[in-house]
Parts: sequence; C-alpha cells; structure tokens
Amino acid sequence: MPLYHKLGNFPQKRHTQFEKPNGGFYYEQLFGTEGFHGHSSLSYHVHRPTQVKEILNSYSVEPKIAIGKNIKSLLFKGFELKPENDFLDSRKAMLVNKDCIIGLAAPKESLRNYFYKNADADEMLFIHKGKGKLRTMLGNIPFEYGDYLIIPRGIIYQIEFETTENRLFYVESYSPFYTPKRYKNQSGQHLEHSPFCERDFILPNELETHDEKGDFLIKIKKEGMIHEVVYATHPFDVVGWDGYNFPYGFSIHNFEPITGRVHQPPPVHQTFETATFVVCSFCPRLYDYHPKAIPAPYNHSNIDSDEVLYYVDGDFMSRNNIEQGHITLHPKGIPHGPAPGAMERSIGHKETHELAVMVDTFRPLMVTEEAMGLDDGQYYKSWTE
Repeated sequence: MPLYHKLGNFPQKRHTQFEKPNGGFYYEQLFGTEGFHGHSSLSYHVHRPTQVKEILNSYSVEPKIAIGKNIKSLLFKGFELKPENDFLDSRKAMLVNKDCIIGLAAPKESLRNYFYKNADADEMLFIHKGKGKLRTMLGNIPFEYGDYLIIPRGIIYQIEFETTENRLFYVESYSPFYTPKRYKNQSGQHLEHSPFCERDFILPNELETHDEKGDFLIKIKKEGMIHEVVYATHPFDVVGWDGYNFPYGFSIHNFEPITGRVHQPPPVHQTFETATFVVCSFCPRLYDYHPKAIPAPYNHSNIDSDEVLYYVDGDFMSRNNIEQGHITLHPKGIPHGPAPGAMERSIGHKETHELAVMVDTFRPLMVTEEAMGLDDGQYYKSWTE
C-alpha cells in the first residue's frame, strides 16, 4: 500500500547516527520487500534486533491434503470448527495451493506467552467474531467485527482478545496484498470512484517500546515449519519508524458498494489483490434498478479461477440454507450460479443486507483433511432440480 506513515522518534536523515539520551546509539533496521526495491520501513531499536540465544524446537505445520485435484463444489460448516485456547493451534488450513493458504481459526485466548512471525507469507485476518488489539513491533491496531487486518510477512506480533468467542477467516499469501490498481492513480492515491480511500485505513498507533533483556520466545513460520527461536531482548523495542511497509486494518463496513442498472460482476466488489488471487467484499447494497433487472447473479463458468466464498452475515439470496461461517468452494472447470428458485425469488427485491468475503485464486486449490471434517457432503448436488 503506497501510504507513508510514521510513529515515535527517528533521525531526520536516514542511515545516520541516532544517539540515546543517556549515551550509546539506537540500532537501525530496514524492514523491506523485494530486496531493496519494494515497499520498506526504517525502524530504530533500543537493542540490536539480531540477538538469537537459542533455537529450541522445529516442527512441521504443513497441511495434510485430502483432495489434491478437485472438481467438486464443496460447502464447509465453518462454525463447527472447535475452539482452541492457543492462537496458532486454533488456525486450521482449509484450502491451499502454491500461492496461498485459506483457513479458519477459533482462538479462545490471547497470544501473550510468545511472539509470532510469518517469514513466508503476508497475512490477512478477517475478524468475524471478537474484539481486541493487534500488538506489533511497529505499533498496535484495535480491531472488531468486520475488520480486515493486513500483516506483512516478517512482522512480529501478538494478538490480544477482549472476548472468548473469536472466529477468524484468514489467508496467508506468498505475494503481497495491495488495493486494486484501477482504484488508484499513477502515484498510488485512491481515485474518486474507488469504493474506499485512505481515510478508511486503520493505521498502527500506540507504539510500545520495551527496554528489556531476557528470554523472549518467537515462533517463526518458514517453509511449512514452526521454529521456536529465543531472542535476548524484547521484540517490541522500537522507539520510532517511518515508511511504507507496515500492518494496517480496514473495516468491511467502510466498503462502499458500486451498483448499476443491471447486475454488476464480482470485480466491482474487489478489495485487495495479489499477483495470484483477489479478495472481494460483498456488502449491504441497493439492488439493480433496471425495470427488468434480475438481482441474483447470473450463471458463470469458472474457467480461470477457483472461487471461495466465506459467509459472514445477512440473507444470502443467491443460495439456499447458507449460514454464518459457511465456506463454499466453486472449482474451475464447471459452471455455477444461483440455487434453484433463487433467481425467481430475487426479482422485485430492492436491497440486500448480505455480508461475505470472496477469494478467487488463479490456480486450483487443494482441499485439506481439516476442511473435509467440516464438509456437508451434499453441496455439489444443490443445483439439481
């Protein structure tokens, strides 16, 4: 996201001496992407951010695949996922390919006993149920129902819940999340026709600076493994930073839908993009206003992408028997569309209050064993009359 932000104190000139009030120097760190070419931030630390004391354990968290080459439309009952205390243990991969991991989590407790860093993937956490604070090395971000949290790879964070009933839909992406190019001018500013703008982003604030030495456990995810690494100083020891590479939030409730006289295709709902998939937000909106309009979506073939829909809230008029937390997968290779009767039922309706998140991947998705444990077993037959 080409948006400049800063917190705390730092020298006027980069890569120059930054003295501590009582003597000594702060330690500068470039937090960058694509080598030295992509988005980056410069942070200044009380202690050297490189002090590894020990590597304790390493273990695999690679998803176990149940269906490697899928042609079946599937429905997963996400709220049947059993809550677990630990944040990482609660995260369950549902659908995966070489570009991303799509999953669910139902953590009951805050992540406070260790720190977490995903060294492989940028993360998008969608908050379906719960409220709290994302605590990171670059500042804290409050969150609540309906918030997207975008966490660039390499960010060290903890997550603090005010609630015990928490439900998250998440995507780990091996390419960065951006807002769609067509919403922005050549300098990166969001244009007047964009369904959201810079004012809507929830930026890091409340920079925590801990001057502490000891044993600080960071669980680092890398190449399908979790490595338990002990650092000699507190990871949140930044006194200031500035730049373009940082975590941020965005509420789905601040997405302003684009409507028309006839049914609009899914790209008008696009919220984020990567090199390998897109994310769309289906929000409450007025229906099409042509006198012969059909509000329900038309049948369409998935030729170039797999479509994943995560249902959040409201009445999903295009499907039957859809509930909160359901996930549908419509794989490339076969057409899909409204459930029988949904098209006719939609005619004459003026608005919808549905809320859903869609992920369209450009490569096929594999289905995990965790996902099949939530499969309804019948969804692929749901278009039969």
